[in-house]
Amino acid sequence: MKRMSWEEFARSMGVEPQILENKEARLLKEFVMDLRFPTHCQGCQGLDLSNPNPVHHPSYELTPACNHDCIFCYSNVAVKLGKAPKPGYYGWEGPYAITVSQYGEPLLSKRIVEVNRMLRERFPEARLDLQTNGSLLTEELWKKLDFDLVMISLDASTREKHLMITNADTFDAVVNALRIVGRDKSVRSIVRTIFMPGINDEDIPRIAELAASLGVDEMMLQPLTIHELNVERLKKAGLDFDRAESIREYLKKAMEAKRYIDVRISGCQLAIYRTMDPLTLFSARRVARDVAPIVKRKRAEIEETCDGAFRLNIDGLNLEELAMKLSSRRIGYTMKNGTLRFKDGDAEVVVFKSGKVLIKGVGEEKARELYREYFER
Repeated sequence: MKRMSWEEFARSMGVEPQILENKEARLLKEFVMDLRFPTHCQGCQGLDLSNPNPVHHPSYELTPACNHDCIFCYSNVAVKLGKAPKPGYYGWEGPYAITVSQYGEPLLSKRIVEVNRMLRERFPEARLDLQTNGSLLTEELWKKLDFDLVMISLDASTREKHLMITNADTFDAVVNALRIVGRDKSVRSIVRTIFMPGINDEDIPRIAELAASLGVDEMMLQPLTIHELNVERLKKAGLDFDRAESIREYLKKAMEAKRYIDVRISGCQLAIYRTMDPLTLFSARRVARDVAPIVKRKRAEIEETCDGAFRLNIDGLNLEELAMKLSSRRIGYTMKNGTLRFKDGDAEVVVFKSGKVLIKGVGEEKARELYREYFER
């Protein structure tokens, strides 16, 4: 007996099959397929769905401190749980882009100009992204900085709402920062806004309109991650927790903002949404809750010790594999009690099975060269 498709079976019963369509679902799907990835997300591993363990762009952390106290902030949670990263570079050599920074307010640091210049010299091919709340950005400081992309956070369209969300009376200063970067067409300017239904629903299109009027290039609308330590503050502010997990509600608000500005949504989210059929996209929900933020990048910074050597830690280091590499290059070494030693010119390299590496007898640039030569994967 021939197996029939459902359409053939329906016709055999005298019924003409029809595909039910949800018009709103179709519009959401068309919107998602038309969206471009955020400029900040371009080059990020999270856009590759075949990558089982993607990490974000490298970052340079300056300080976990901040002059805002936002009701949703993951950085505050990290500080309270003792999980905020220490200052330094978290990433690898030859990055596509580097963010300054993911935690705290970078403009609070007196080293912001120095670090900016250092990153430009050390990674001349990398795109440098500044992520800031903007409240401390002035014309004078802006002239000293050299970034390719600037993301300024703004989650309210009025001074009163901004004060409620950030616990800081800095609305006018943030708007002025958007004006400063919006005028500078040598950089990509972005207003970064978090979708918090019940708190800033009506604000999002107004923020988009305001930013566009100031010359800002793009809005990056991000979904809210609800960390447990922030639940009570968000509840008090009026967050609609159910709608915060609705992909449909998130995309509808992005569609509203699109009338005023080039709106983009989180790149790793967009990559997934594009794979969904219209009805799934219409009804799907995302898990918005989390306990604590995770730094999804490894620190590989070389640090100078008090005796002039250079130290670094390498995750997953295998002494036997390193020994084989040295042997294949005909480089002599000794290995005893979980420690491998070898020389390269004036450099003496000591490698411990724990992953710690000491490089003695050379300067920082040579130490970095040796790291790339022997340890970078």
